[in-house]
Amino acid sequence: MADDHYQTILAPAQGYYTEKRSRFLSFAHPAHTVDEVKQLLEQYRKQYYNARHLCWAYMLGFERLIFRANDDGEPSSTAGKPILGQINSHKLTDILILVVRYFGGIELGTSGLIIAYRLAAADALAHAEIIERTVDEDVTVHFEYPFLNAIMRIVKEDAPTILAQSFDTDCRITLRIRKGEAERLKAKLLKVESAHLEK
Repeated sequence: MADDHYQTILAPAQGYYTEKRSRFLSFAHPAHTVDEVKQLLEQYRKQYYNARHLCWAYMLGFERLIFRANDDGEPSSTAGKPILGQINSHKLTDILILVVRYFGGIELGTSGLIIAYRLAAADALAHAEIIERTVDEDVTVHFEYPFLNAIMRIVKEDAPTILAQSFDTDCRITLRIRKGEAERLKAKLLKVESAHLEK
């Protein structure tokens, strides 16, 4: 199933680009929430307080629906958009890319800026390790103790990760499985007598 995995980067990575004495330092970061993005931006603003521009773009969530790009004073769409373009061309998510610009005294023009920000972002990604992650779902099933073997047989066959289990007179087990395989697992579990899923 195509919608139960996504690509992101494993760890922060750095890149660099220079054009007509302007220096572009680029940083790619894994990020999972807007708050995390804000903290990273604050951290970089403090660290590079003397830079002319700090432009950025992010993409969050496995469905890649949460994103923003910022030109930070550069002409409209010359910085944030090309950075976001690099995220899109690699089909990445849960990522923030920042590009810090130190102005070299020579104007680059809009097309020069677009190329510079795109290549700076591309260089950070070239130094990043791109990984694939699966979108998982947690399934909790309740059942009576006599049916423990039947449940455990299914767990062995489908090999989900066991997150929690308690085997008393009333038993429950919480499993984590790839989203694309979750419905099949639920259907199998529900065939066991006394089994019901937690809502």
